[in-house]
Amino acid sequence: MEITCYRDREIAREPRTLPAVTYNLAHTLLARTANGCLIIPVRSMQYLAILDDEELIFLDGERKCWINIAWQRFKPQSRNSLSDPVSYESVYYQTDAAAIMPRLQIELTLALQKLEQKGGVIAPARVLKFPAP
Repeated sequence: MEITCYRDREIAREPRTLPAVTYNLAHTLLARTANGCLIIPVRSMQYLAILDDEELIFLDGERKCWINIAWQRFKPQSRNSLSDPVSYESVYYQTDAAAIMPRLQIELTLALQKLEQKGGVIAPARVLKFPAP
């Protein structure tokens, strides 16, 4: 599968933390991929999440290939144990993106658990990097 993603100009950025269970599961599943890219359907919100070594991006069902939110600059090395939350920065490309963050963190965890129950990784994917405008 090949997906081309685009970014609008960044509207806002804020520091956040991700629960350890979500971060650990996402990176466990990422490690099982053949090409270092994990596609996570978040069906309850009609979103598609794509995780690679650098960031986790979210595409909504309406704008298809335009990034709505990106989670970047994860700092797992700053935690004292594997059960501590991981700090990161949430980057918003749409004005209403910050409002969905509480639900997105919950639904992402559920989507990762469903993916793991299905046997981990479904199909290989590839992320193409394009320079920011």
